[in-house]
Amino acid sequence: MLPEKRKRLIVERVTERDGCKAAVLAEELSVSTATIRRDLRALEDEGRIERSHGGAVPATALANEQSYSQKEVQHLEQKRLIAERAEKEIRDGEVVFFDAGTTTMQIAKRVEPEQSFIAVTNSPLQAHTLAENNFRVKLTGGTFRNETRACVGPSAERFIDRTSFDLLFLGTNGIAPKTGLMTPNESEAEIKSKIVDAASRVVLVTDSSKINQQSFVRFAEIEDVDLLIIDSLDDAGVYGAFEDAGVTIAEVSN
Repeated sequence: MLPEKRKRLIVERVTERDGCKAAVLAEELSVSTATIRRDLRALEDEGRIERSHGGAVPATALANEQSYSQKEVQHLEQKRLIAERAEKEIRDGEVVFFDAGTTTMQIAKRVEPEQSFIAVTNSPLQAHTLAENNFRVKLTGGTFRNETRACVGPSAERFIDRTSFDLLFLGTNGIAPKTGLMTPNESEAEIKSKIVDAASRVVLVTDSSKINQQSFVRFAEIEDVDLLIIDSLDDAGVYGAFEDAGVTIAEVSN
C-alpha cells in the first residue's frame, strides 16, 4: 500500500471512530506499529489528526471546523452515491452553482462532458475539475480559505449579488429542525446564504452524519431546500421537519 493511501485510511478511521489506537491501525493496515507512529507524527504536523496516548484522535479547530483534507476522506462511499443521484438533477442549458465542499466535489467529478450547462462555483478545486471536462466555468473570486478550499468575502459576495442560478448544489456542516442549516464560519455562512437566495432550485447534498449536528452560524432554513439527497435519514423528527417544509427527500443508501 502506498504511504499516502495508508495515511488517508488512517485519517478516515481515526475520524469516524472518534479515535483509534496505533496497534489497531497497524493490525488493520498490515504494517508495523512503528510505521503507524511515523504516519501519525506526519499527519499531526499536517493538522489532520492529533496524537494521543497510544494512538490518535480527530483534530478539531476552534469552531469545530475540520480541515478539507480530513473531510474529503470521510463517508466517501456515501458521498459518491449522493453525487450519482445529484448529477441527474442537471438539465441542459442551466446555470449550476457548485457550493464549495467535499460532497459537491464528488458531483463535479461525476458530471459527464456531454452535458451542456454553465458551472459557477466558489471553489477553485471544483473549477479546475469542471474545466478539465471542458465545461464553461465561472469562479466567484474572493479570499481563499485554506480550511475549506473556498472563496469568501466581499468580492465573492458582490459576484453572487449580481447573478442568479437555475440549480444550486449546497453543502452543510449541520442540520437540525430548530436551527436549520449551519456552518462554523461566518464568512462562509454569508456566501451560502446568498447563493441560496440566488438559486431557483436548491439541492442539499449531505451524508447522514450531519443530522442533528449543531454548528456556529445558521445560513438557511429547512424550508429553503427543494430537494434533500442523503445516504439515509432514520431520524423521524428530522424526516418530518423536511416533509412538513415540502422538501423532497431522496435516500441513496445501498
